[in-house]
Amino acid sequence: MKISNKYLFELSKPGKVGYSLPKSDVPSSVLPENLISSNEPDLPEVTESEVVRHYTNLAKLNYGVDNGFYPLGSCTMKYNPKINEEIAGLDGFTNIHPSTHVSGCQGALQIIHELERDYCEITGMDAFTMIPAAGAHGEWTGMSIIHAYHENRGDRKRTKVLVPDSAHGTNPASAATAGFDVITVKSDEKGGIDINDLAEKMDDTVAGLMLTNPNTLGIFDKNTLKISDIVHEHGGLLYYDGANLNALMGISRPGDFGFDVVHLNLHKTFSTPHGGGGPGSAPVGVKKELAQFLPIPVVIKENDKLKFDFNRPKSIGQIMSSWGHFLVLIKAYCYNRIMGAKGLRKASEHAIISANYVRVKLNGLYPEGYPGICMHECVLSGAPLKEFGVRTMDISKRLMDYGFHPPTNYFPLIVDEAIMIEPTETESKEAVDEFVSAMRSIFDEAKEGKIDFHDTPLTTKISRVDETQAARKPKLKWVPED
Repeated sequence: MKISNKYLFELSKPGKVGYSLPKSDVPSSVLPENLISSNEPDLPEVTESEVVRHYTNLAKLNYGVDNGFYPLGSCTMKYNPKINEEIAGLDGFTNIHPSTHVSGCQGALQIIHELERDYCEITGMDAFTMIPAAGAHGEWTGMSIIHAYHENRGDRKRTKVLVPDSAHGTNPASAATAGFDVITVKSDEKGGIDINDLAEKMDDTVAGLMLTNPNTLGIFDKNTLKISDIVHEHGGLLYYDGANLNALMGISRPGDFGFDVVHLNLHKTFSTPHGGGGPGSAPVGVKKELAQFLPIPVVIKENDKLKFDFNRPKSIGQIMSSWGHFLVLIKAYCYNRIMGAKGLRKASEHAIISANYVRVKLNGLYPEGYPGICMHECVLSGAPLKEFGVRTMDISKRLMDYGFHPPTNYFPLIVDEAIMIEPTETESKEAVDEFVSAMRSIFDEAKEGKIDFHDTPLTTKISRVDETQAARKPKLKWVPED
């Protein structure tokens, strides 16, 4: 099907009308001269059908988990049950005014309160805040709590935070934003933290260690308890990046490994939509010694009534609106209730099985970055295809012709030509088999030189773009053609 390249402004012609409004019955009011525009808004003159077709055709260019397989590693792009969206859209939730008195929103506060208890149980923490708006915001919140903890103890020499070389890029950024100097810890030959390097760098100037477990290689670090001992023996705290909790929920708890602070990505693990600019949600949990530093307000129960508590003298303060991204919390709440404890565990088990299935099926052609059983995602390498002049980016571009969203490319950086694949628990074996078949076919195409991979994708509306220019000089508005 041909999709028009024309934009609404290009379709615009004087006199075209796409709406008909009755005469205004709103009483006129006098506005200050400086608030009155002397120019008519620069809007296209188009018909209603042209507007509808324009946006419908644009929508067809998008790809999401509702279209097909979306194996974006470390991001857990799994299918989101539509019933959760429907419930979050109920008037009783969408029409709550942010300043509603607590007596008029006890049900909403109860959902927040119950979610806090859910996540305490799932993670092994003692207290939670639902306020942080997204993963990096949750990381910054957690690191700010660690900063406040040491500051409260008068231990101001702790100016460093240790971050593994396999960490998400937001980890060092969040630690730096919270006021710390970032020190990198190397990985060992098995993909976990190098214990000797950690022991050498851990001293009384280190506030804590940020750790993702399983890490971005999809590997569960079996030395976590030893890591915890090293950090705590030197007076530091252990921070858990919950980006990969989709591999652990219902199976094991970060709090039982010795973690003091944890953030969860509801838009990854707990089914709420991911991508498109948000909104996300990243609740932060802490052990009881750190609860006094949680951001305000905190939901508490007093005389059998729930309310916001702003009277927290040692809190890190208010980090956004009191409710956080409340409708995202509703979707996560629904997911928890539908799945139950057994369902959450089963989801993690299926995610692990799917990732290892892909790993075993493909590692003969695309070798594992760090060999061995993985958790919810596997990291393979496209390095063998360099012999045929094909790189990992070319593999991903060609996958688009097969109808799949590409996996994560070139990350973690410690794997040459990395291909990070997370199939998630919501994909059927048939869907995963189709993906495996496509990856095998791409290898054969590269080996036999059947196509010029640098021209791929061949079937999409837009093929290769200059990604460097797109990042540095993005075109964010329509510009008429010369």
